[in-house]
Amino acid sequence: MLVPDPKVVRQLLTRYAMLRIAQAERQTPAVARELEDVTRRLCVTMGAAGIHEAVARADDLLVRARTDRRRSSEADGESGLSLAV
Repeated sequence: MLVPDPKVVRQLLTRYAMLRIAQAERQTPAVARELEDVTRRLCVTMGAAGIHEAVARADDLLVRARTDRRRSSEADGESGLSLAV
């Protein structure tokens, strides 16, 4: 089974949330169309029949990705702290 790229999923979730807020503040046909498009893409990306299921699956994927990244850092002996000064 193919697993979506967490970065793409995070971008879709962010865009979905922003559009929901924009729609709640002021409904316009352009926002409605874009929200419908992002909703459809999120559902397809997550293999879900509806947006609630897609958001739940996306959240699970992002949690797993974060956990896997943390485990990988620990296995490599990294502290997870940035070396940037």
